[in-house]
Amino acid sequence: MLFVADSAKQRLKNIREVKGLTDDYFLRATIQSGGCSGLTYELDFDNELQPRDQVFEDNDETVVCDLKSFLYLHNSTLEFGGGLDGKGFSFNNPNASRECGCGESFAV
Repeated sequence: MLFVADSAKQRLKNIREVKGLTDDYFLRATIQSGGCSGLTYELDFDNELQPRDQVFEDNDETVVCDLKSFLYLHNSTLEFGGGLDGKGFSFNNPNASRECGCGESFAV
């Protein structure tokens, strides 16, 4: 399962409104190789499911990821933090053994 915190839900709603996205767009979460810790999170809106996509509903949000990414994201919570540190979106990921200082990459 993937979870969506209230803070992320509100920010996703705002982004959809600004971009004029319809209700058929969902959030796609992908894990890519890269970053100083080895793996990076990638988020984007999409409206087409791919074979073997994993679909999760939480807090009235749909989050989709491919099977490989799900292995790294299982039981993670998407959060959004504003404020002075400018954190933006981040995952509270119980599978990560370490994260880089900027929070954009992780290792398992």
